[in-house]
Amino acid sequence: MSRFRLLLEYDGGLFSGWQIQPSVQTVQGELEIALKRLFSHQITLIGAGRTDAGVHATAQVAHFDTPKDRPVRDIVRALNALTPQGLTVLAAQQVEATFHARYSAFYREYSYKIFLRPEPPALERGRVWHYPRQLDITPMEAACAHLIGTHDFSAFRASTCSAPNPVRSVSVLRFDKDGDILTMTIGANAFLYHMVRNIIGSLVKVGLGDWPPEYIKEILQSRDRTKAGPMAPATGLYLTKIAYPN
Repeated sequence: MSRFRLLLEYDGGLFSGWQIQPSVQTVQGELEIALKRLFSHQITLIGAGRTDAGVHATAQVAHFDTPKDRPVRDIVRALNALTPQGLTVLAAQQVEATFHARYSAFYREYSYKIFLRPEPPALERGRVWHYPRQLDITPMEAACAHLIGTHDFSAFRASTCSAPNPVRSVSVLRFDKDGDILTMTIGANAFLYHMVRNIIGSLVKVGLGDWPPEYIKEILQSRDRTKAGPMAPATGLYLTKIAYPN
């Protein structure tokens, strides 16, 4: 039995999320259909993270097992021919049987893009959160300092989150401004369901001047989701990096 790792990018607006579902187009579902055609047997694809509908990826990782050997170049070429537009296999690699796309990862990174202009975007539509008001980045950066480190992030996770442990370690949280686009990058050992989008919604309240930066610390310590801001839309979120040992 051989195990292969795939590196993927996709436009989340074209799919109903990562996880396979009946009667709708999902990333996992389309890849499993293509893999079955390529290898002539049913294959289960395991992803590093289950992105929601509308969430994009530039570096999603997945793995699968097959008793058949094929050159990785042929796998990449065939899967890109068999999958719909908006989903691209960037690379394939044969890995040890101990590798697991989800459980072997020790670091994940997301980016979130906010389009700050009164007029709606034409070219970036569906790939950013259009926010027609300006945000003050300085207090938002001050608020981020309260989120760095190892904390219980219960206040920023969805009520439907099933993770048994709400403690996560955030090591990267920064803002970059390029023209009308404000990008927040956040990196951690792992994330809770909707954690990034709930953090963004809260930081926007700080950027508007509705909350002082210190209130983010109060939200975090409360462990109460109702204290945090509204969840930001999926369209601005990108899975950009997953790191593994070696």
